[in-house]
Amino acid sequence: MNQTKLFFSSLLTCALLASCVGLTNNSATSGDVYSGKKAKYIFYFIGDGMSQPQITMAEKAINEPEFLQQFNTQTCNIYNIGANYQLNVKKFQSAGMATTNAENRFITCSAAAATALATGHKTTINTISKNGERTENLKTVAEMAHEAGMKVGIISSVSIDHATPACFYAHEDDRNSYEAIGQWLLKSDFDFFGGGNVRWDTYKNITKEQYFEALQNKGYTLATNLQAFKALNSNSGKVFATIPKNMDAVHDASTLPYNIDLDIQKSDDDRIVLRDFVKKAIEVLYNTDKGFFLMTEGGKIDWTDHANDAVSNIYETIALDQAIGVAMEFYKQHPDETLIVFTGDHECGGLTLGFAGTHYESAFNLMKNQTISYQEFSDQNKQFFRQEQRPTFEQTLDWIKQNFGLGDDASLPLSDYERKRLQEAYDETISKLDNQKSTLSKEEKYLYYGNYDYICVTATHILDNKAGVDWASYSHTALPVPIYATGCGADLLDAYIDNTDIPKTIMKVAGFIK
Repeated sequence: MNQTKLFFSSLLTCALLASCVGLTNNSATSGDVYSGKKAKYIFYFIGDGMSQPQITMAEKAINEPEFLQQFNTQTCNIYNIGANYQLNVKKFQSAGMATTNAENRFITCSAAAATALATGHKTTINTISKNGERTENLKTVAEMAHEAGMKVGIISSVSIDHATPACFYAHEDDRNSYEAIGQWLLKSDFDFFGGGNVRWDTYKNITKEQYFEALQNKGYTLATNLQAFKALNSNSGKVFATIPKNMDAVHDASTLPYNIDLDIQKSDDDRIVLRDFVKKAIEVLYNTDKGFFLMTEGGKIDWTDHANDAVSNIYETIALDQAIGVAMEFYKQHPDETLIVFTGDHECGGLTLGFAGTHYESAFNLMKNQTISYQEFSDQNKQFFRQEQRPTFEQTLDWIKQNFGLGDDASLPLSDYERKRLQEAYDETISKLDNQKSTLSKEEKYLYYGNYDYICVTATHILDNKAGVDWASYSHTALPVPIYATGCGADLLDAYIDNTDIPKTIMKVAGFIK
């Protein structure tokens, strides 16, 4: 029987059993010697901040005709998804779950989680592929693949020196040591880096021009626009591929755009999506000799979780699933030599598919009304409120209606309570701009708004709640994450295990360890 079909019905049972006995089933790595077909081509997909709620929400929303139509519009029909869309992960052979705790904290961070997923070892918070005491470098599955003669690729929708991608090629005490991580990238000699750029806003001792020159001196072909990207092929050698948007020294400019904002990018140069990078990586890495290892991260799933922006989260989850679809097409051509693994590093936001105010009802079709990411709205909102004559509350409500549909009496009328929440967010915004004392305590302000734009996060909360979705946090949670696998050795991951067991299983199936 298809194990994926059984997964959803057994999810709660597995979680309860594991919590009751305090143990996980480590059968995949408890000394068993793998005797199956060796994986020559390995795809490792990581949804940062992603657990089952994010996957289920995306699947339900994309199958709402009105939302699907808006999704295709916002993404410039790049994906051109049709009706009755089935997530690619639902087609996998095996499904399991993994615990995510760090060595020194129950709720992990991205660095500790990615270290576990890259090396098979627990570590401490903010540590990049080193042991908990930060005295020893931990070898990663990507480094093992490189030593075995496989070509290696690393892709992320956020900056390529961010915690998750960094844990596959760097070894640093602190995830925020971006410039040092960038030097590890240069030393790695990996064959393909794609997606986001490095964090120029943090580099002190080298300019972006000097860094690109260093990459070229290391033999990398640079592709920083669509024309150069399309020209890449199996004869390009080592590749560093990104998009023009990333050239500015701005935090979010070192990343791929949010998929919901693709329609407002300045050109097609800035519309190279995660799926495109996976396709191109296969073209560059594919060989009939030693094979390849490719890790791909959907990093902005996590960022939208932190901001409690459910609609943008759906766009990012579907974008990662589309990238997985590229690997599935490759798998069909090489079914006896390929392993695809998809998991999350941790859950973020405490996403709940259900809201007290809607009782048992959900209305994912309402999410069609949001046409902009929290980041884009917040950036525009800053300009909106910097005008010489500040907007009135009524003008602000019109601005919210334009971007979230809230206040449209025909489809999304605001209740008195919801209007009051927006009024309070507006008043807090004005008070902050005028350096006036808030009427809220520090605790109240954080619970209401986190560290986000007051008006934006209030609007996303109201829209999400109307759709029947709610959030518990602006931070990570300890929820276990799903594991989906197909291909060589996939059955080994059909279990309730620890996240450190995932790379150990990959290492076994690839023949790196016994």
